[in-house]
Amino acid sequence: MGLRLGDIAPNFQADTTLGFIDFYTYLGNSWGILFSHPADFTPVCTTELGKTALLQESFASRNVKALAVSVDDIESHQNWIKDINETQQVTVNFPIVADEKKAVATLYDMIHPNSSETHTVRSLFIIDPDKKIKLMIVYPASTGRNFFEILRVVDSLQLTSSYSVATPADWKQGEDVIVAPAISTEDAIEKFPKGVTIVKPYLRFIPQPNKE
Repeated sequence: MGLRLGDIAPNFQADTTLGFIDFYTYLGNSWGILFSHPADFTPVCTTELGKTALLQESFASRNVKALAVSVDDIESHQNWIKDINETQQVTVNFPIVADEKKAVATLYDMIHPNSSETHTVRSLFIIDPDKKIKLMIVYPASTGRNFFEILRVVDSLQLTSSYSVATPADWKQGEDVIVAPAISTEDAIEKFPKGVTIVKPYLRFIPQPNKE
């Protein structure tokens, strides 16, 4: 059976472009994004790693560490990084795992044989500081990921882990959120003094609670 939301993310040790790491030690008390790439020197992956590098400050401000995985070796990764830095006008300063034996890919079920028997699909996992898997997204090799959506999801996960709320469709940082169904309207009014807008007994909006 594959990994599911709420499962503990498996730990692993691996060689990366920034040296040998233990995954749990690398994450420490941070949130983590573990994402796979079909192969080095492929066009879509080049833009994805470039975008991740471009957004490093955005990830860091959210206490998020990124870790990429590809089944090629360290030398290939290092040469590829030169291309990424040049073509995307960035500096890749997060580690890329050299997963030649596909150990990490197998551990996280990143190889889907009906898509490719040898290369990983575009799997992405968001992992919280307790090492629990909070989100899984799988893209085909031909479709690049939307990293602004990933940041949006991180914002939602961090907010909803601290408050009894959920985020509506297309929610973005600073917008109203939904009172969790487990909270009664009476309790919500007391708990959220900025005000509760009742659309239906089960659909109640409040201003984002951690914003002034």
